[in-house]
Amino acid sequence: MQSPSLKRYAWLSIAAALSTIALKGIAWWVTGSVGLLSDAIESLVNLAGALMALGMLTLAAIPADDSHAYGHGKAEYFSSAFEGFLILLAAVAIGYTAIGRLLHPQPLEAVGIGLLVSAAASAVNFITARTLLAAGYRHDSITLEADARHLMTDVWTSAGVIVGVGLVWLSGWLWIDPVIALLVAVNILWTGWSLMGRSAAGLMDASLPAEKRERMEALLAPYCSQGLKFHALRTRQAGSRVFVTLHLLVPGYWTVQRGHEWSERIEADIRRAFPRTNVTIHLEPIEDPLSMADEDLDRSP
Repeated sequence: MQSPSLKRYAWLSIAAALSTIALKGIAWWVTGSVGLLSDAIESLVNLAGALMALGMLTLAAIPADDSHAYGHGKAEYFSSAFEGFLILLAAVAIGYTAIGRLLHPQPLEAVGIGLLVSAAASAVNFITARTLLAAGYRHDSITLEADARHLMTDVWTSAGVIVGVGLVWLSGWLWIDPVIALLVAVNILWTGWSLMGRSAAGLMDASLPAEKRERMEALLAPYCSQGLKFHALRTRQAGSRVFVTLHLLVPGYWTVQRGHEWSERIEADIRRAFPRTNVTIHLEPIEDPLSMADEDLDRSP
């Protein structure tokens, strides 16, 4: 089943977050760098996000029931929205700390050891991020993809912090450290905002991306040469599950059995091209003018 595999990746993210918190915490403690402190704070966000991801992936894997006929897949959007919110809070905390250090500079200590420890933490995050991103694409999971992109942002953030602290060490310009921390805050602020935007789109039943809709329309096009027509194609996604509805217009003299057989072929084609997709097709006679009345999106009078 899907659930055990995805939960395994969530546990991997939790383990990576715990290890990087420890490593980055040590790096900050030995150097006193506010840039490295900002890096450690972001890893705390990683841990909170990974824990939330585990809970929501567990909930999303629960099969559909009488109260949730479409399943529980939307739970994944709560996870990515929560992680985005935590990222915004972390950005504020980092910015506040960095401004204080900019106003009151302090020398750094044991920079060489701190940078080595921070680099090791970044390597852990990079490997974990690549693993989660591949799994997110494979399982079409926004939770794993969001976690992976956040971890990858953390990798680039750490790289910037390491460079900044190294410049302070070489030049003695203490202002570089808090300025790098402020840049880190701006960077993760954008990441958090983007995650919350994608989560909101999923909860609001936004359509699939244009590229996927065009692929679906191209898949349906060959059927038109056989006397069929389509309209009212609507799509949405709930976690890793995709829902597609469309109206299939067939010659009115066809039997119900024949129309059903063509519907089954089309549904099978869509599911092959888009795994984990639930397809609903409404049959209509092509000659009846009323069949075209619902060609556009539903609108209240």
